[in-house]
Amino acid sequence: MKIRDLPKIELPREKLKKYGAKKLADYELLALILGSGVRGVNVLNLSEKVLKIITDKKRDQITFDDLLKCRGLGEVKTAQVMAVLELSFRLFSNTKRGVITPEDVWKLSVDFRAGKREHVVAFYLDTQHCIIERQIISIGTLSTSLVHPREVFEPAVVLHAASVIVAHNHPSGNVEPSLEDREVTSRLVESGRILGIELVDHVIVSKTEWMSFKDKKLL
Repeated sequence: MKIRDLPKIELPREKLKKYGAKKLADYELLALILGSGVRGVNVLNLSEKVLKIITDKKRDQITFDDLLKCRGLGEVKTAQVMAVLELSFRLFSNTKRGVITPEDVWKLSVDFRAGKREHVVAFYLDTQHCIIERQIISIGTLSTSLVHPREVFEPAVVLHAASVIVAHNHPSGNVEPSLEDREVTSRLVESGRILGIELVDHVIVSKTEWMSFKDKKLL
């Protein structure tokens, strides 16, 4: 289906006007920024392809040439996407945000919570429970992602973090913890105790919901 064939209310701009930006999917928000696609690739399909490139790589690994290879972008749109990514990172980095609830973590996981591959992310916090930095720890396969405590806590030591919150997505949409999730969490808790850096929570996220190990008393 071409984008012009969609009912008017399903177009991103119309949905934003009627329901607000929060009701739009990630690819729809990006589609509004890109504005248009090219012959054979409408802007919604183009946005989905661009998001896959972005979510499959760490931020500092995304290059202009990576995005330029995506048919339909071109140099102008590639520059737009790179600018949005950098601006988002700067705004995030320059804002002291306290992570208080699993919902806060879910909101700060918007770039990967609906991903088709597991992303493991760590939020490094200061003594006031404010974010020092967020880092992608690993990107796994569709079904599993391996995490070593060293990968989580080495940045914490470098950043002088007082505590850490770990989050990862379940591509299936089911946020119930697997046996592997429980085992990884136990290892992280124990490693944190040894280092004196508390694992505050482990939050499993999906496109629409989240599950907190702390709230479930699984820590």
